[in-house]
Amino acid sequence: MEAKYAALRRAVEEVAAVDAHAHNLVAPGSAFPFLRCFSEADGDALALAPHTLSFKRSLRDIAELYNCEASLEKVEEFRRVQGLNSISSKCFQAANISVILIDDGIAFDKMLDLESHKAFAPIIGRVLRIEWLAETIINDVSFSGSSWTLDSFTEIYNILNLSLTFANQIIALKSIAAYRSGLDIDPNVSKMDAEDGLRKELTGQRPIRITNKNLIDYLFTCSLEIAVSEELPMQIHTGFGDKDLDLRKCSPLHLRAILEDERFAKCQIVLLHASYPFSKEASYIASVYSQVYLDFGLAIPKLSVQGMTSSLKELLELAPIKKVMFSTDGYAFPETYYLGAKRARDVVYRVLSSACEDGDLSIHEAIEAVEDIFRRNALHLYKLNVANGSTDHKTTIASDSMSLSSVEQDVIFVRVVWNDASGQHRCRVVPAGRFYEITKNKGVGLTFASMGMTSFCDGPADGTNLTGVGEIRLVPDMSTLLRLPWSRREEIVMADMQIRPGEAWEYCPRNALRKVTKVLLDEFNVTMKAGFENEFYLRRKLVSDGHEQWVPFDNTNYCSTSAFDGASAILQEVYSSLKASDIVVEQLHAEAGKGQFEIALKYVLCTLAADKLIYARETIKSVARKHGLLATFLPKPDLNDIGSGSHVHLSLWESDQNVFMGSSKDNFYGMSKTGERFLAGVYHHLPSILAFTAPHPNRTEPSSVGGSCGCTTSPPSYDRIQPNTWSGAYLCWGKENREAPLRTACPPGVPIDLVSNFEIKSFDACANPHLGLAAIVAAGIDGLRRGLKLPEPVESNPADYASRLKRLPQNLQESVESLSADKVLHELIGEKLVTAAIAIRKAEIDHYAKNPGAINDLIHRY
Repeated sequence: MEAKYAALRRAVEEVAAVDAHAHNLVAPGSAFPFLRCFSEADGDALALAPHTLSFKRSLRDIAELYNCEASLEKVEEFRRVQGLNSISSKCFQAANISVILIDDGIAFDKMLDLESHKAFAPIIGRVLRIEWLAETIINDVSFSGSSWTLDSFTEIYNILNLSLTFANQIIALKSIAAYRSGLDIDPNVSKMDAEDGLRKELTGQRPIRITNKNLIDYLFTCSLEIAVSEELPMQIHTGFGDKDLDLRKCSPLHLRAILEDERFAKCQIVLLHASYPFSKEASYIASVYSQVYLDFGLAIPKLSVQGMTSSLKELLELAPIKKVMFSTDGYAFPETYYLGAKRARDVVYRVLSSACEDGDLSIHEAIEAVEDIFRRNALHLYKLNVANGSTDHKTTIASDSMSLSSVEQDVIFVRVVWNDASGQHRCRVVPAGRFYEITKNKGVGLTFASMGMTSFCDGPADGTNLTGVGEIRLVPDMSTLLRLPWSRREEIVMADMQIRPGEAWEYCPRNALRKVTKVLLDEFNVTMKAGFENEFYLRRKLVSDGHEQWVPFDNTNYCSTSAFDGASAILQEVYSSLKASDIVVEQLHAEAGKGQFEIALKYVLCTLAADKLIYARETIKSVARKHGLLATFLPKPDLNDIGSGSHVHLSLWESDQNVFMGSSKDNFYGMSKTGERFLAGVYHHLPSILAFTAPHPNRTEPSSVGGSCGCTTSPPSYDRIQPNTWSGAYLCWGKENREAPLRTACPPGVPIDLVSNFEIKSFDACANPHLGLAAIVAAGIDGLRRGLKLPEPVESNPADYASRLKRLPQNLQESVESLSADKVLHELIGEKLVTAAIAIRKAEIDHYAKNPGAINDLIHRY
């Protein structure tokens, strides 16, 4: 049967849904319990939610998305470690939602505003809850409750309601009368009774929660009049919810008096939540009243699979397909949006394929129904004209949503960025309209050859097993989307490489890092944080006799005040741009080279650190370019000057506890046992790690095909790694030893007998940061698995012990040979990806041995 309905299944999975009813998310640290993600229960009843069918199924769905153990504890731990942006990106990308209409009238602790949700869906609209508006007016201290009359209150209510509508902020109205006095609403309630109801409410304790039936009915009819005049749909809560409502009063059959009233015959009314358990009644009402529509959010996904399926079937028994709509009723947690979308797609497929089997629908009609239910019906009802990722309609979306032309007046391009195995930043640029309609969810095509390219040639190196045959998708990770501070009409986003939707390509560097960090977390309950130091040179162009040269920006020394003063305007703009990109700068200063500077970034989760490092380099180079300068991160652009590194500081964490740091009971030179074993793994594999972290050949590198072409002026990672240059030339470690490649650190605030992190000196900016960190994590995992031990630390200059210390690889060929033999890194990072990296390194060894002038191109690439 599945093969027979493959086209229907594809339509269900691929349609970009309009979520017609949802609520705000909450920020981390909200008092709203995550368990409420799975249930409408509260208090003692909530404790039993894990024993429901819906909970057990939904927990497995979330764990599968997060690729973690299916337990509430592990899911919550994953959420804490990844952070709101990351999990929201996962959930909303998987949900494939293009528009969200949000009722923001329910108050959650630390609730995000509407604007914040635009990071998760391109189009956000507001649904105005009428009871919230009325209570906001009554409880506003600027109004004098003692002087209220029904006329004065209604006048202000109508003015505010209409002003919000005229200000293009409202898509629809909504009522929760079911929660207050029930749906048996009297459309002819007298003003006298409503006035009496208002007086009774005003004598109550503040803040006032309106429950008087006469006042509720009066407000409801006033709101329907506005809805009719402004052509706004009215959403109505029907059926089940939390325990505040009386379910007996929540059947949509109670609305007959409203539906029969000729004043409101043109008001389009949406019955929310499939009216469960009154789904049959809702279906009947929608079949005989032209103005009634149905929305099945909340019933899906809160019921059992059979309950969801039967409820949707009941809605479709009588109601026209053109009146049935999807929503998630998502709230507080991004997982609720994901669960609502995932299960809705599954249930709609079940019901429609069953209808085809029964002969109610043809397959073509079922596919059309998919578009209607998930998208077209809502677009029509709410007057949304979505085209190319923007929305234009009579009342407009939110406060700043735009037509296509308006979108591209605000943002023209989106740069979809990846970092290849040679460490180069690359991007595909997509017009903003197309990005938000298509690329955001489906990605952009890219040849297999892209991960086989070298720093000297845009073609795959021999031995990578990658060619121009085959294509992947660059799928944007929306949690990384940023507006470019230096080019405000452009955005930038990091991309994952996927072989098919949801399936990572085995050559994807970001996935390689995620994969090894998952092993670290699963096996040892540990995460790694990283903070990078960015060393770079500023150069200015000098043209002499028609020849272009890039000469040092200045001629000053380490931490020179005059150097910083000369570059202050540039560095201020860099700092402001990084801050706008949520990249925290801890310090910056002039370095020892001519025109060399350093910007140190705050440590964050290593997967985020790699992304932020790429953005930081893009920012520094772009701001320098604006000022007519060149910023280069090459490890040794001038063989007669100091090298540039990308030193990385690393620490291990279990929840919020630094577990690299030792304690009074667990202390090996300031490290914990976990810290020592992890660092011992890095120490043991360091020669192999260098093939990732110091990936460019020495200027006198022997060709891997035999012989040598003598000295070159290539960008040599290994010319930087020399004794007495603070870069770590010998295989050793030491506490606060800047000549050691591995330095344990005791920064201010850490007890003198402890260390909080370690630094790897032999990491430069020609490295792909995701691959470099993946190699380090893989090595650390091996140390933890095998319980490796560190040798004694070296507490002075390692060069003084040259006779008994082993040199680290002195050229790229040696580190490639180490990596080739390193089975641990092959296994944990991935055989195919490591093989491709080795082939690229060998190709670069050969090329730079034969091309002495290659540096003239590469200062523009790194």
